[in-house]
Amino acid sequence: MTTMELPKVEVPAFVAGTKGLLIGGQWVAPRSGRTIDAINPATGETLCRIGAGDAADVDLAVAAARRAFEGSWSRWTPHERRKLILRVHDVLMDHFDELALIETLDMGAPLARTRPLREWTSQVLQFYASQTGAATVETPPNSLPGDFLTLKHKAPVGVVGGVIPWNGPLIGQWWIFGPTLATGCTAVIKPAEDASLSVLRTAELMLEAGVPEGVINVVTGYGREAGQALAEHMDVDRVAFTGSYLTAQSIVRASAGNMKRIQLELGGKSPDIVFADADLDKAVPGAAMGVFTNSGQVCVAGTRILVHRAIHDEFVERMQAFTRSIRVGNGLAPDTQLGPLISQRQLDRVLGYLEVGAREGARLAAGGTRLGGDLASGFFVEPTVFAGVSNDMTIAREEIFGPVASIIPFGDMDEALRIANDTPFGLAGGVWTRNLSTAHKVSRAVRAGTVWVNCYGVLDPSIGFGGHKMSGYGWKGAREHVDSFLYPKAVYMNLD
Repeated sequence: MTTMELPKVEVPAFVAGTKGLLIGGQWVAPRSGRTIDAINPATGETLCRIGAGDAADVDLAVAAARRAFEGSWSRWTPHERRKLILRVHDVLMDHFDELALIETLDMGAPLARTRPLREWTSQVLQFYASQTGAATVETPPNSLPGDFLTLKHKAPVGVVGGVIPWNGPLIGQWWIFGPTLATGCTAVIKPAEDASLSVLRTAELMLEAGVPEGVINVVTGYGREAGQALAEHMDVDRVAFTGSYLTAQSIVRASAGNMKRIQLELGGKSPDIVFADADLDKAVPGAAMGVFTNSGQVCVAGTRILVHRAIHDEFVERMQAFTRSIRVGNGLAPDTQLGPLISQRQLDRVLGYLEVGAREGARLAAGGTRLGGDLASGFFVEPTVFAGVSNDMTIAREEIFGPVASIIPFGDMDEALRIANDTPFGLAGGVWTRNLSTAHKVSRAVRAGTVWVNCYGVLDPSIGFGGHKMSGYGWKGAREHVDSFLYPKAVYMNLD
């Protein structure tokens, strides 16, 4: 079902003209003078333009970050950084409706999704404010002969490079900005060229809140230019990347020059396992939105729905009915549940997988086409369900990054786990059951960084998440994330 009626919305003043790069606390034009159109994926219209930064601009941004790291920022106390993060919190809360609208215009997510991120943003900022004392000094006992005092420091690593994707920059930026401010590091972020506006506006507001010049820097541009230059830069100490494993492999190779620390959150083909005793009133909408949320543009999406044969047919029927009830349309409409895909390129990719699924013998149970009519100028595709899928089909092996669910039948727990783990990825998984023993056994056996039981996709920044196998390594959120922005240092003091 599509939704069409749009309220009158005043486009924020920030979404106009040409946006520069934010380097050293100043807006600067890219050295090349080139720009990239910022496209509204719901309409195909150009919103404004952003700078196409490249290696020369990355050099300037990294130099600004290094000066800030070695300057007065290094002398800020934990209490001062905590107060700063809380000031940033208050400024962003005052402007969050604007940020949510910018995100909806720039990457298509409905306001029904972006506006509730206010509470999540508040939570994540307050969490990082609580972590400003993470750079600790301990005095463990030692077994050395003589009179020695031993100290163990945790110190900020330095300049951090962050490359974040287009599927949720309002969220993704905080996995860089948050621990940067908490630990005393500095950062250069390269947002995706398809959705940079909310990051640029957030960074501007952070400066207004009092973040010192050079502590945060934003260089927009293409991955092959600005992103690669950031990964290769010899004065960047740590790189965090979220995106495809193919790009991650090039970043790993690029990091070898100065042995950068790396954190990677990559793709997934996550299994969501529905057992015969599951509460289908919860499991059907839960598993469906585990795929369709954000129009399927979520790394942890549970796109392989494994269903016990005893309930398979009923599940497919319920899934069909639920999928057909989802309201797809322009994200500005208050009743829209799913917006467009991010770009024509992504739309073509998803439509290609729909053709492959049908060609390989999967049965189309719902959706399967591009939406036309008043939505024809945007990048809309129906939420789609394939039944009769086997785990060797392309749609079950490759990450589609669109609203496409593959339902795969299984007979018992052993078969479910064999299918679930038969993937090069290991980002997430789900289990739907009323049996506590089943929940424990399956969640323990699924080889993935995060497993949800009788829910899907919930996230607490104080707990965090991460990947396994080809889905990357490192952790986002929790104390482990903060510690990854620090390095250990031992000090031995001879007191004789």
